[in-house]
Formats: sequence, C-alpha cells, structure tokens
Amino acid sequence: MGLFKKIGNALKKTKDAFVRKIDQLLSHGEICDELFDDLEDVLISCDIGVKSSLEIVDQLRDEVHDRKIRKAEEVKGLLKEIIASYFEDAPQIEIQYPAIITIIGVNGVGKTTTIGKLANYFKSQNKSVTLVAGDTFRAAASSQLNEWATRTKTRIIKHAEGADAGAVVFDGIASAKANKTDVLLVDTAGRLHTKTNLMAELQKIEKIEDREYPEANKYNFIVLDATTGQNALSQIAAFDGYAKIDGIILTKLDGTAKGGVIIAIEKEYRKPVVFVGTGEGVDDIAPFDAKEFVDELY
Repeated sequence: MGLFKKIGNALKKTKDAFVRKIDQLLSHGEICDELFDDLEDVLISCDIGVKSSLEIVDQLRDEVHDRKIRKAEEVKGLLKEIIASYFEDAPQIEIQYPAIITIIGVNGVGKTTTIGKLANYFKSQNKSVTLVAGDTFRAAASSQLNEWATRTKTRIIKHAEGADAGAVVFDGIASAKANKTDVLLVDTAGRLHTKTNLMAELQKIEKIEDREYPEANKYNFIVLDATTGQNALSQIAAFDGYAKIDGIILTKLDGTAKGGVIIAIEKEYRKPVVFVGTGEGVDDIAPFDAKEFVDELY
C-alpha cells in the first residue's frame, strides 16, 4: 500500500467525524454569529483544542468579512485554506545520516512498537540500523525490544535489566561507529515529568551522544498517542523542558477520531510531526506530509 493511501486510511475516523460535522453545520444556515459559535464547538470536539479553535474561528470570521462571503457553503473552502496556511511554513525534518534518533515519551504510547516499525522503515530505505535498549528501568522492556529486533532482523545492543542506561547508549554508539551504521535508534525509559531522576537520565544520554559521536546527526522524537487527544499536548510541554524535542511521532492515528490534534500541535508548538502510525502491522508507519494531511482531512 502506498504511503498516501496509508495516511488516508489512518485518518478515516478523524475525517468522517470532522467532515460530517462541518457539512451538517454549513449545509443549512446563514452566516451569523451563531454559525461561528457552532463552528468553534465542532473544532473543539475534533480535538483541535480550545485555544487553536478560537483563533481559527476568529481568523475565519475576519476573512469572511473581508472577502464579503455570503454563502455558508463557501466557508468550508476558506476553513481548509486557513488550516493549510498553518502548515505552509511548518518546520520540516529531513533526516541526515549517520543519525542517532532518541525516542522519548511516557509508557503506553507505543514507543517500543514504534521503534520496531522505524527499524523496518529505515531498512526498507536501504539504511543499516542498530537498536539500543536504553530502557533499563521497566521490567521486560529490553526483551520486548529484542523481539522487534528479531522480527525485523536488526542488530540490538542491550545490557541487563537495571543497568545504567548511559552505558548502554555508550556501547551502542561504539557499535554504530565500528559498523558504520546509518541509523541508531535509542529506546529510553517511559517517564513523566514528575520522575526527575528519569528526566535527568535523558540529559545524561544527550551528553553521551554529543561527546561520543559529535559528527552524528541527532534527533529527539517524542512518541504521542493520538487517541489521548489534548493530553498529548501537555506531554510535549513537559518533555521539552528537559530534552529538546525535534519532532513528533503520532501513534494509533487509525484508531481515533482525534487526529485534529495534529493541527493544535502545529499551531501551538511549531513541532513537526515526522511519522504517523497507520495500523498494527510492522509496515504501518508513514512519513507525515502536511499537504496530504489537509487534503485527506477534506
């Protein structure tokens, strides 16, 4: 299945909810204050968020006035135009090699599965990959990552449970340099901002990466569960204070109607969504394309 088709399928629930509500609202009715109030409610219900929804509708109201739009159905095209504008100058990431991609996020968002999918994706791009089992805090984390390494036929560097995560990363870097590996995928312990010891561990890992492999291109990607909607935004804020977040991987997009959170992420945080999870299979991950997202949403 092509990447465009995958993202289209993954957005089906979001698209159905979003388009259905917008069409119902705009199919009958004059342009009035009540219409804009109802539109705010629709956007909020699609997990675009209160702040972003209010700003979008305020901009829409101004554009409708300036362009002297009189028909409600014309508002739909204008809404698409406004949403698309948020992605026009959106920051983009083109991964350069050799790359160290450190995966961060709370437990339960699908970090380990995402790493396995990323390994498969990069290998499909003819890149050599090594996994680093840097989550030594959670029981069985290393064995779960090892299962993905076996499944994707990817080399893995791991230590015993409870080992120093920095030491595992150190060995992973040494292996990557020796084998001229294109992509080093580093797993980290799932953590909340209240776990200050684990947050400090992130900073330690960053220092080791900078010191031991200064010539590598380094990326911190946070994994967010799309089904949590607005809760995902608070995780960005919490982690960004400890480790610079370069990009976002949104998992479980196919299982929710809350894909509108992508708009809130872009508008409020200006962080690029790099990959999206499009299903449960090893191949079900795709690079995010902003234009495609807006087109598919409509």
